[in-house]
Amino acid sequence: MPEFELATIDLVIVGLYVSMILAIGFWVGRKSKDSESYFLAGRGMIWPLVGFSLVSANLSGTSYIGLAGAGYEDGIAVWNYEWMATLVLVFFALFILPFYLRSRVSTMPEFLACRYDKRSRYAFSIFSVFTALFIDSAGALFAGGIVLKLLFPEVPLGMLITAMALLGGIYVILGGLRAVMITDTIQAVLLYVAGAVIFFMLFRELGSWGAVREAAPEDGFTVFKPADDDFLPWPGVLTGVLWLGFYYWTTNHIVMQKVLSAKSIDHGRWGVLMAGFLQLPLLFLLILPGTMGRALYPDLPDSDLIWPMLAFDFLPIGIRGLVLAALVAALMSTLDSVLNGASSLVVNDFVKTHGKQRSEKQILLISRSMVGVFMVAAGLWAPVILTFDGIVEYFQSFLGYVTMPVVVIFLGGLFWYRATATAAFWTLVIAAPIGLAGFLAGEIFELYQLQFLYGAGVMLLLSLTLFVGITLFSEPPEREALKEYVWSREAWREESRELADKPLWKNYRVLAGLLAVVTVVWVALFI
Repeated sequence: MPEFELATIDLVIVGLYVSMILAIGFWVGRKSKDSESYFLAGRGMIWPLVGFSLVSANLSGTSYIGLAGAGYEDGIAVWNYEWMATLVLVFFALFILPFYLRSRVSTMPEFLACRYDKRSRYAFSIFSVFTALFIDSAGALFAGGIVLKLLFPEVPLGMLITAMALLGGIYVILGGLRAVMITDTIQAVLLYVAGAVIFFMLFRELGSWGAVREAAPEDGFTVFKPADDDFLPWPGVLTGVLWLGFYYWTTNHIVMQKVLSAKSIDHGRWGVLMAGFLQLPLLFLLILPGTMGRALYPDLPDSDLIWPMLAFDFLPIGIRGLVLAALVAALMSTLDSVLNGASSLVVNDFVKTHGKQRSEKQILLISRSMVGVFMVAAGLWAPVILTFDGIVEYFQSFLGYVTMPVVVIFLGGLFWYRATATAAFWTLVIAAPIGLAGFLAGEIFELYQLQFLYGAGVMLLLSLTLFVGITLFSEPPEREALKEYVWSREAWREESRELADKPLWKNYRVLAGLLAVVTVVWVALFI
């Protein structure tokens, strides 16, 4: 076991780094004069910032702690979430993203209002605030608490979570989305470099690829595990992982807020494809280091400790402090994104649509006040994650049960003209509470045994049945009124003509196709 003690230079670097992040938040926040600049960075973000910010949103919440821990516990099967995300992002860039950006909506619930009606908007906004607090922000706080607990073992976990909540809340209150996306980029680059350094040092320690394979648990060096596997059975990739990817990468407002801030549709697409490409190396940067760590630390009491342990043992003094500071700051950044996103939902979907007219100054004050309220709620819930075997399991099981109706109403609305507003609303308000009850009964109180990815499949079928059944018994909407919100072959052919004159390297469809092929080939190597 390495000693979790930072040298003086490490502590100085941690202090300087956190101070720099807070200073950026304060400086950038001075430019937030209205709610659009605070929530959507003025819709002026270029594609590298969009791409790195999307990656950082994924990295910061669970990946650096959870993916390495899952690699240690179960092998490389957890990579299914990452490579499947790449294919989902390719699909998103090709077929969905233009509808979001052309509609000029500020929130994902607002898009539902455009496609369906206000009932779905309000229902999904409440749902999104709930999941943002109890999944995304609570998970980020818990993961950050684990890292800080290694450095300050005598301090109770609750106090460490409180400290992170305060720092993250202050930062987002000051800076808004622009500050979050700028610091996301810095942190994503630093954490990718750190992951690469640790992988190569571990590989050198073990000596060969054969030793890497031997370090994995039984049946742990394949992406497709048996159908009765407790963590990630291979049918679960189709019944759960795929649809969880669609929820997270195409409907989750906290993630989509980064896309909505893009300068143009092209910048949005390039940023999304960049994020998809950067998902693939996580096998080597996070999951395999966790797996290789089994050879060095075979009896860890908590698999989620593996990456912080590797950082302490393999990174030199100074660099260690910088990386740990970036990790904690990145975890805070996820919290910031969630708090900013949840606040934007309340302000845009409720405050602006009800009651008296308010000035932009008043709206900004309400926005920042909501951040404080949500910060407290997330901090109180975070310790509940202690009841789960790992962070990844907590996230995916909760999401698997409650988000399938969201996937159905979004994809159904985008690709089926016949889908009705009544079907969308009732599918969400009926199926989501059933999913929550299923999660509590199966995962918290253990009243029945069902692998959560299969549970997600059951919820998908239930949601689809409700959606299609209610649609067929409802009056069809007017087709002409929905043409800006539903995919059509005519629009696809028109865009094809526009792309015909572009060189291949500027044609996003060519780039998306190449990325999909690379992904499939890469995955085939680990079957």
